[in-house]
Amino acid sequence: MAVETRPSKATKAQGQAQEQAQEQEQLSLSTAAARNLATTTKSEPQMQGISSRWLLRKLPWVDVPGGAYRVNRRLSFTVGDGKVTFDKNGSKVRVVPAELAELPLLRGFDDHTALGALADKFVQKEYDPGQVIVQQGRKADHVFLVAHGKVEQVKPAKYEGEAIVGRLSDGDSFGGKVLAGADGKWDFTARAVTATTVLALPHSAYKTVAGQCEALRLHIQQLSANGHKRTNKSGEAEIEFLSSHEGEPTLPTTFVDYELKPREYELSVAQTVLKVHSRVADLYNQPMNQTQQQLRLTIEALRERQEKELVTNPDFGLLHNTDFDQRIPAHSGPPTPDDFDDLISMRRGTKYLFAHPRAIAAFGKECNKRGIYFGSVDVEGHHIPAWRGVPILPCGKIPISEHQTSSIIAMRTGEDNEGVIGLHQTGLPDEVEPGLNARFMGIDDKAIISYLVSTYYSAAVLVPDAVGLLENVEVRPRD
Repeated sequence: MAVETRPSKATKAQGQAQEQAQEQEQLSLSTAAARNLATTTKSEPQMQGISSRWLLRKLPWVDVPGGAYRVNRRLSFTVGDGKVTFDKNGSKVRVVPAELAELPLLRGFDDHTALGALADKFVQKEYDPGQVIVQQGRKADHVFLVAHGKVEQVKPAKYEGEAIVGRLSDGDSFGGKVLAGADGKWDFTARAVTATTVLALPHSAYKTVAGQCEALRLHIQQLSANGHKRTNKSGEAEIEFLSSHEGEPTLPTTFVDYELKPREYELSVAQTVLKVHSRVADLYNQPMNQTQQQLRLTIEALRERQEKELVTNPDFGLLHNTDFDQRIPAHSGPPTPDDFDDLISMRRGTKYLFAHPRAIAAFGKECNKRGIYFGSVDVEGHHIPAWRGVPILPCGKIPISEHQTSSIIAMRTGEDNEGVIGLHQTGLPDEVEPGLNARFMGIDDKAIISYLVSTYYSAAVLVPDAVGLLENVEVRPRD
């Protein structure tokens, strides 16, 4: 009788594996192998640091063949208040002596010994929110410097209540005309909005220093004498004329005087040396030219630096080139519709507002809280947020401080409109773009090709009210 044998479990497993292998046997060329014979479609080199650069796009650019641009203005007799800087040692604050030259009647005075003596005469005072610093109608016999905090200048309204006529913040001053004499009275009330630290200089202390420095006394007398000349609201000498007259009266004579030393803006430069190995430039140019791609990305980086310089450069940058009379602090923390209204109303024909994207977001949040929709306008085919019809363009080059505050720039543009203009020179040798050239510098003994890439630029503010700043706006999120 035959014995039936059954396959073991191991034999069954081997058989199943063979069957699966036969089922999975490759029937055509794999995609991995096929890619070796295919052409890859490639993008151009991408660069994350490229921004919209709205400031460069919207500034009217003026050709400067001579490399410098002179801004001729009418002679102005008034000197605006400037920002002063302080040294802090714990809770003690002292004004930097040289910064006192920012006061109206000390502008241009450079005797550091006398300025140091004046700085030592300032007395530090602290005020709580709502506390009055000076009272309208009382004797004006102090110069005040706001070291920290916010101060409102108020006057009685026409019918009832009070009207805010000015706001001051860190570095501002008031009462500078007291140096010319302490026989006047305050024409406003100054009141602390927040906890405020001020430095006060009594007129008697100034007289003590002036008695020891003849140059200081004569400087004050000369500048204060200019205040007696008839000027318009911009501080320019009044042009005399007669209107609505009858008969044959004697007509006044007049002339328009100019600044004797007008400001000149020289073109600044941003440069770099681009290096490309000759082997790369010769062999690896399909489908994209390596030298052209290197140059394209280098130009993008230079244009980014150019826009940053137009905002932050200490000499011609808009943040530093804005007149002090055209700077206002925010009413509270973040930018509000009231702040934007104040900023726009400071000049005729405000054409653009520039703000950091986070500042725009902070403004949007404030509008949402009030149930306000601030609308949009079409700019070059883009829907841009706008306030009162003025586009709010993003500019990430406007810095945000360590305290999470920033500034918002408002400007009028164009030569014909007495606004802000960009300056460059066209027709440069080896020019690649207007105002930018790439010059061949040769090949060194390591077969590396060098190109000098340069861009020349600046910006000019034709009249002071062409640009204004809303300062110290908070951009950090609030709980």
